[in-house]
Amino acid sequence: MVVARSIALKAVNTASLWGLNRSRFGGLPKVQTVRALSTVMSPPSKAVVYEHHGPPDSVTRMIELPPVEGQENQVCVKMLAAPINPSDINRIEGVYPVRPQVPAVGGYEGVGEVYSVGSAVKGLSPGDLVIPSPPSSGTWQTYVVKDHDIWHKISKDSPIEYAATVTVNPLTAIRMLEDFTTLSAGDSIVQNGATCIVGQCVIQLARYRGIHSINIIRDRAGSDEVKERLKALGADEVFTESQLEVKNVKSLLSNIPEPALGLNCVGGHAASLVLKFLRQGGTMVTYGGMSKKPVTVSTSSFIFKDLSLRGFWLQKWLSADKAKECRDMVDYLLRLAQERKLKYEMELVPFDKFHSALEKALGKHGSQPKQVIKF
Repeated sequence: MVVARSIALKAVNTASLWGLNRSRFGGLPKVQTVRALSTVMSPPSKAVVYEHHGPPDSVTRMIELPPVEGQENQVCVKMLAAPINPSDINRIEGVYPVRPQVPAVGGYEGVGEVYSVGSAVKGLSPGDLVIPSPPSSGTWQTYVVKDHDIWHKISKDSPIEYAATVTVNPLTAIRMLEDFTTLSAGDSIVQNGATCIVGQCVIQLARYRGIHSINIIRDRAGSDEVKERLKALGADEVFTESQLEVKNVKSLLSNIPEPALGLNCVGGHAASLVLKFLRQGGTMVTYGGMSKKPVTVSTSSFIFKDLSLRGFWLQKWLSADKAKECRDMVDYLLRLAQERKLKYEMELVPFDKFHSALEKALGKHGSQPKQVIKF
């Protein structure tokens, strides 16, 4: 109980406690709402916590937390869903550059329903659908209390699983398409790691804007099915890495122009393949390193092709006074999801099966859809 109390006290200090939702995902649950009070008291809660950094499947556990009292300018939100992202895993392992102080509650994004509001809160009412925007740590718990300006009210028509996952991956995709070079209809981009959610979003957002996409995937069983699935999303070309072991990769393209922008989330040889496609003066943006291998570039690529290498980290973009722009982008992306113009595969998992979902997110059962916890 000492550990539980220390985490509960931390939750009070950071105002992060989420709400238990025992309903199924058949639409928004019916919840008991509470009128505005001078202070906010959350119900008892459950949370996935870690007391020190290490392997997530070893250091995380689910505990009971007592009610938390918030302040008049705070909001208590009942959790509906939250994903397990690679960045969440990196935070628990202690390798992410920005991470909460331990002991901590896991999770970074999600969606919930307002349960109660403090007396000074304006613009939010019990029953509103909200997300933390920009995202905020501590979303793997059943009730959360945070300052009112953390919460962004979204349309109640928003698909819950997309509302839970819209900020980290889709927002990364749209920012990289907009922030590094000017792309117009008819232009093209190239990316590796095309099966990840960022990659899937890039394909769809590019197609929506009339931009061609060239996509690189790993060689593995079922690659033909993966190619067809990505083409159904709007991919123009999909190649396995082995298909690109030719002297001139651009000869594989038909009527697609040489890409001005390349996106890399793998590193190593897969990054070199992206560089091969880029046109004179092109830019490659690195936003991940799944292979844990460095990005290498030939001297001739710098001198004779004048290529640029850039990096993108969503948290840095969000910290640059981008809250309003972030929320506008989130609303735009959720409209696309509602219209089925943006979609990606997810698996909804009950909160009490968290550690099964975590094993899948860690890759212990091969390639799996994005794991999203439902409360």
